[in-house]
Amino acid sequence: MKQLITLSLLALLFAGCSKEPATPAEEMAAVEEQAVDAVQDIPESSVTDTESLEVVEESAAEAEPEEKAILLARTEDPAATVKTWQFKEGKNFSRIIPTQPTVGGADKIEVAEVFMYSCPHCYDLEAHINRWEESKDPGVRLVRIPAIFNQLAQMHAQLYYTEVFLAKSGALKNQNAFRNMVFQEFHNRGNRLASLASIQKVFERAGVSAEDFNRTWNSFEVNQALRVASDLARRYNIQSVPTIIVNGKYRTDTGMAGGYPKLIELIDELTAREGLR
Repeated sequence: MKQLITLSLLALLFAGCSKEPATPAEEMAAVEEQAVDAVQDIPESSVTDTESLEVVEESAAEAEPEEKAILLARTEDPAATVKTWQFKEGKNFSRIIPTQPTVGGADKIEVAEVFMYSCPHCYDLEAHINRWEESKDPGVRLVRIPAIFNQLAQMHAQLYYTEVFLAKSGALKNQNAFRNMVFQEFHNRGNRLASLASIQKVFERAGVSAEDFNRTWNSFEVNQALRVASDLARRYNIQSVPTIIVNGKYRTDTGMAGGYPKLIELIDELTAREGLR
């Protein structure tokens, strides 16, 4: 019987490793209890059942031998799941601290383009951002925020939100085509759109009636949108355009990204970062 007790003690010493080590007192109590069990010749199948229940704490699958489980844990490579990013914070984009509000809700990742109709670089970016919008992930939302740096920019911002709400009401049929028309008017036709009359004529060419234009131009919705745009530009610390803001958290531009195609790649990478939260 002494030989049987000795063998039981040795078995416990080799099988005693666990996720949460026991205290010395607990180990001694366990040894004594197992020694008594061995003397009483408790069937081996009872011990096996108990060990199986302890191993399968978080899984309904059949438990594997303890030695194999430890081997798998040791061969796991944590670096295999780490994402390698192409662009670097501080070089290609900066982080806005603290994170600022967005135009829309939290149901989607928001990409905001801060722009001005009078900016030639915004005009150049337009084709790239439009192509990206057509193929972007459905969980990503694109919004445009007009920058208000001066009096002309203020008028053009009002022009932009007038087109937005006319498109929502159905009075303006194709907002993308109209936005391109405005860029063309300013940069290729020499029309600075510096007066209300010149702006209204562009809307009339797009099929918007004078009544619809006048009602929308001075509407509460347009004025409220202008206040939000001004507030967000301040929160985002907009110093130049075009500037891209991703989810109120990341700020970048064409220069930081390395050109228009790279900027589109960077937008995709930043939205992917947000999607991993």
